[in-house]
Amino acid sequence: MSTPVTMPQMGESITEGTIVRWIKKAGDSVDRDEPLFEISTDKVDAEIPSPSAGVLVEIAVKEGETVPVGSVVATIGAPGSKPAAAAAPASTAMPEAAVGQPETPQPATPAAIAAPSASPVAVPANGRGQRSSPLVRKIAKEHGVDIGHISGSGAGGRVTKHDILEFLEKGPAVASQAAPSPAMARPAAPAHAPMPVARMTGDRVEAMSVMRKKIAEHMVLSKHTSPHVYTVFEVNYTRVDQIRKAKKDDYERQGAKLTFTSFIAKAVVDCLRRHPVLNASIDGDKIIYRGNVNLGIAVALDNGLIVPVIKGADEKNLLGLSRAIADVADRARAKKLNPDEVQGGTFTITNPGNFGAQYGLPVINQPQVAILCVGTIEKRPVVIDDAIGIRTMGYLSLGFDHRLVDGAVADQFMADLKASLENFDAKQV
Repeated sequence: MSTPVTMPQMGESITEGTIVRWIKKAGDSVDRDEPLFEISTDKVDAEIPSPSAGVLVEIAVKEGETVPVGSVVATIGAPGSKPAAAAAPASTAMPEAAVGQPETPQPATPAAIAAPSASPVAVPANGRGQRSSPLVRKIAKEHGVDIGHISGSGAGGRVTKHDILEFLEKGPAVASQAAPSPAMARPAAPAHAPMPVARMTGDRVEAMSVMRKKIAEHMVLSKHTSPHVYTVFEVNYTRVDQIRKAKKDDYERQGAKLTFTSFIAKAVVDCLRRHPVLNASIDGDKIIYRGNVNLGIAVALDNGLIVPVIKGADEKNLLGLSRAIADVADRARAKKLNPDEVQGGTFTITNPGNFGAQYGLPVINQPQVAILCVGTIEKRPVVIDDAIGIRTMGYLSLGFDHRLVDGAVADQFMADLKASLENFDAKQV
């Protein structure tokens, strides 16, 4: 008896997934729960286990193809079964046009957009009845776009995230083809299609990975959505460093690493309680003040960046945060995160200081309104009571959404964070 293998639902809002890599090939024997293939979605990359033991007799979706949730991607036959005769699989993949970095995520490094098709976006004759996901409808609402005027490339004419982002990127020339609804609150954001890039001798051209495409989409969306403003503070970490060195052995015996990030995360969640506007989101003309602090920690991977989320971070002590940060970072690099562990973040910390950056100006992780960037922490000469001394110093930069967060509010938060770190309460360790 054969068992169909389907594209799994990797989160409530996920409607499709891309096969990144087949770990097994047709004819291979597989055990139940043995990794079968690797997928990438808007939220997470993951290895998908086999639903049963037997032989992989057929692969129906090739690497790089994107299919809706529930689509049959392969078939597992009984032990000893022969693989199906080789044939070109009937692809149900949705078209994937390369776009250039996040829904942004993850945070955190922008990327250029690859040139889209030169042909204009077709407008449906009826101009109505287009199917779309909640994310697409949210983007359309934010930019005043009537989805009924966008030609959907997804299954059954569904408007995908790529469709609406391409529509926005093509700008007024395309948007003007659609008669705007009288109910639209504001016009579509002006944009311009990127110029084609000329090839030169010695160039090497390769397709973007699925993760890179998603990062690109998220970063473009964030820049379209939020007016980004930044503020930078210098912090004296000398006290934190002294406490860390005194307590790190105790923490290691309890299975945790006591790092500067642990202290920063603890100070951040405490400050967010006192400055709730930084732990909020904008929904149209409403402000959502989050009831919990779900802290995103940006993790750099070989081929991109992912932001796992520590839920209820404000309820954890320093030891709990230290354990949680190490756990999600390790599992992110091993592609072992669950879909719900990369959703629901309310504030994000990114740390390019690990690579030597003095400070950074990261892109906000939508729908959050702020992101904290940690610069390199090092010993520097500083002026202390008209004398020169050596202290452990570093910069913290805050990117914030100026639609909601005023500069004075952002600086008050940062001043509070700086004071919390420079006078860290040793009783919390």
